Amino acid sequence: MRGPPPALILLAGIAAGSCMDGTIKFLALSNSVLLVTLGRYLFGGVFSLIPWLHAGRPAITRDMLKAHFWRGVVVASCSVGFFWGLTVLPLAEAVTLSFIYPLIVPFIAKVMIGESIRPTSIVAALIGFAGVIVATQGAPSAETSPLHGYGVAAVLYSTVMFSVAMVMLRDRAQKDGPAIVGLLSSLMPGLLLVAPTLLFARPPDLNDWWGFLLMGGFAAVFMYLIARAYAGAEAQQLAPIHYTELLWASVIGYVVFHETPRVQIYAGALLIVAACLYVAYEERKLTAKAKEAA
Repeated sequence: MRGPPPALILLAGIAAGSCMDGTIKFLALSNSVLLVTLGRYLFGGVFSLIPWLHAGRPAITRDMLKAHFWRGVVVASCSVGFFWGLTVLPLAEAVTLSFIYPLIVPFIAKVMIGESIRPTSIVAALIGFAGVIVATQGAPSAETSPLHGYGVAAVLYSTVMFSVAMVMLRDRAQKDGPAIVGLLSSLMPGLLLVAPTLLFARPPDLNDWWGFLLMGGFAAVFMYLIARAYAGAEAQQLAPIHYTELLWASVIGYVVFHETPRVQIYAGALLIVAACLYVAYEERKLTAKAKEAA
């Protein structure tokens, strides 16, 4: 029996990741960003043991550890930048800025793992990027929000690193399987962040223990579903689906942080959703042609 399509699995993963981002923003308001980032990966690693044990404790080789160590370096750097950006930007705006990444992924995938760049992916990414431009109009001035520019720079930096990390994930998900990828994707960045956190982070607010547990649960679900999705489809095929995170971020930002999304964000979201529907339609046509040829 076939499981759900990779696009649907990724959609569920994005929902879990959005809830994780909301929890991170909440925790970072009263805790060090380094500490929150460390907690995200260590607690996520603990929860990721569940699917790994359920899969029969598949063996983790030295080659896997080496590959995930370098991916862990990229992920840790990416996460610290993005999580700090969440502390100074509205949730929906930070997520919107990160949507530049599908423009980068096809070219990184071409260089790193030899994927062909299809016109469909480029067109979908351009439509989505146009939506991002529309959604970012009306941002506050530097006088109103002095750290806003730094937050934008941090999120854009994290987006470039995220693009590299996702292409690396595509490569490892096919070789290692989602259970191992989900586990090592949390443990490796967490281990790398232990020393910097001990040196530079202030002690945690112990009243937020439940938030760290919740964040770890969302993180484990997010990484497992992402790994499953990327094990079954090309990186550039799935990349535009990440745009749906804007919808989740808008709802979470409004309900939890009382952030009212600007009208421009909704206008941009229409273009972003259109890009997702376009690429899904084109991929369905390609799948149908492949079946007919077979």
